[in-house]
Amino acid sequence: MDYVIKTTGLTKQFRGKNLVSNINLHIRKGEIYGFLGQNGAGKTTIMKMLTGITNPTNGEIELFGQRLTERSKTVLKRVGSIIEYPVFFEHLTAMENMKIHCEYLGYYDVKGMKQALDMVHLKGIENKKVKEFSLGMKQRLGIARAIVTKPELIIFDEPINGLDPIGIKDIRDLILILNKEYGITILLSSHILGEMEQVVNRIGVIDNGRLLREVTLDEIRKQQTDYIEILTTNVEKAVYILENKLHLSNMKMINGNRIRIYDLTHSQNDISKMLILHDIGIEEIQRHTSSLEDYFYKQINGGGQID
Repeated sequence: MDYVIKTTGLTKQFRGKNLVSNINLHIRKGEIYGFLGQNGAGKTTIMKMLTGITNPTNGEIELFGQRLTERSKTVLKRVGSIIEYPVFFEHLTAMENMKIHCEYLGYYDVKGMKQALDMVHLKGIENKKVKEFSLGMKQRLGIARAIVTKPELIIFDEPINGLDPIGIKDIRDLILILNKEYGITILLSSHILGEMEQVVNRIGVIDNGRLLREVTLDEIRKQQTDYIEILTTNVEKAVYILENKLHLSNMKMINGNRIRIYDLTHSQNDISKMLILHDIGIEEIQRHTSSLEDYFYKQINGGGQID
């Protein structure tokens, strides 16, 4: 298997506490891989180790098949990243900041720098000082800096922080362009799971510093189940009617006042009519389509096991 990122037993300790423990990542060339995890789960810590910002306490990192060590950190020139909040020289312009970054990488293509700014919709303001930028504009500039050299791997830590809905869509589209048109492998984290669901191919679920599972989005969709949920004033009578009149059996009671029906042989309308006909009060009835968010919470609450 052609892995762009592979880690073995990756562990980071701080003041005697494990921030992440025994992480075995496998990120394939050409995919968009998403980190799912709550704040403090260890996503940023892992990304910092992958980009050489901090060193692991134990374990190994391989980038492009090469073990990452102090002597081999030149391989990081093939990686673009935005980790946490991007930092700039505030008194300099956007273009001046880009040039300083590119000089460090040995990249002197001014046309390429302007193209990167254009791709994140900062065209025409390259000579504006960064101190005059909004939070969203700074985030865009950080992304432009990460992609300017067209690296083989880009690591994005919460790239849509500070962006409005239009900006979020722009960055989503940009991620797909970088992946599909330029063949760039992307490691992405975001707390907006609906956005992740629209771009990633595969995810790694991280909880309390441990990697619970790596799974493709297609595999998740095959496991997910739609259901109809009813909030009613008389759960026991409702269950009796559903079982004996509509012959539904695949359902369960939730919190004493809700019924979750997994047998979808009858429509939501049929179920409502039957319950109303038998004088059962319905406060709410709704069909739910499982999402990446549902899967994530199932993994966190279930310790990574699939029912």
